[in-house]
Formats: sequence, C-alpha cells, structure tokens
Amino acid sequence: MSASILEHFTSLEDPRIERHKRHALADLVLLTICAVVSGVDGREVLEDFGREKLDWLRQLAPFENGVPSDDCLANVIARLSPKGFQACLLSWTQSVAAARLAAT
Repeated sequence: MSASILEHFTSLEDPRIERHKRHALADLVLLTICAVVSGVDGREVLEDFGREKLDWLRQLAPFENGVPSDDCLANVIARLSPKGFQACLLSWTQSVAAARLAAT
C-alpha cells in the first residue's frame, strides 16, 4: 500500500454540490493536514499557510484554482464525515508506519 496521502483520501465523500466545487477536495484536505501538522492553529491562518507554501503544495497536488479561502476550508472541513475522515487518516498513517518499518 502506498504512503501517498492523496491515495488514502480518495474514498472520502465530498459534501459539496458539484456546481459549487471550485477547489478539489484533495487540495482542501492536503492543505489542512499539512498546516495542522506544521503547527498552524486557527482557520484564518490556514489560508496564509497555503499561500506561503503554494509552490511546495503544488508538488503534491495541482491546486488549479490556487489556495481556497479560510471560509471555504472551514465550511468544507466542518461538513466532512468525521468517521470517513478518521478512516482515511488512519489508513494513511498506518501505511506511513509500514513504509518506515520496511525501510529499516
């Protein structure tokens, strides 16, 4: 199993209506996880983090429409299924741990 974070979140259901999707769900999830792991605290700072790290983030995902606003991030993340998000996050962290063990 791959340790790629994006692969583990493909099963996460997007709560938005199709016509309201300006940013890919993978972009929103990736930005949020990277920001939180980096110590970002607060939704307003998520957008700032994304703008500062956009070139780096684009190495992982397209971010075709740039960085979503803090309101967009907060609205979508709040509407995600907690159990679905937890399952995806657990799957990813387990694959990272397995990859580390295999490398040693």
